[in-house]
Amino acid sequence: MPKLNAFWKRWIFLGLIIILFFMVMTLNSSISEYFRLTDQHNQMTARISNLEATQYALETQIAYADSDKAVEEWARTYQRNIQPGDQMIIPVSPLEATPEINYLQTPTPSTEDNWQIWWELFFGE
Repeated sequence: MPKLNAFWKRWIFLGLIIILFFMVMTLNSSISEYFRLTDQHNQMTARISNLEATQYALETQIAYADSDKAVEEWARTYQRNIQPGDQMIIPVSPLEATPEINYLQTPTPSTEDNWQIWWELFFGE
């Protein structure tokens, strides 16, 4: 009887080890899934904050574009409209003018013999 009892204890112990192994494997996969989902959550949170900042900037630009100041700036700058009392000045370049071209001289490298290069390398004079 004692041998039979030890036999069943070994099988029960082996069965518990196998069950424990599968539980650890399940825990491992659950933990890796948790880390993957946490990383995705952090990425999506950063993306959402970037999109919210972009939305705020676009709403600010829309509000400025709807303002009277933006319309007046556009009319004065691009359409050259003036208000009563303003004097319009449009600079015109002369037709005969040719632009000056300033040439930069490129430095020419000095030619040295090989022995001079080695002399400077070793003695630094």
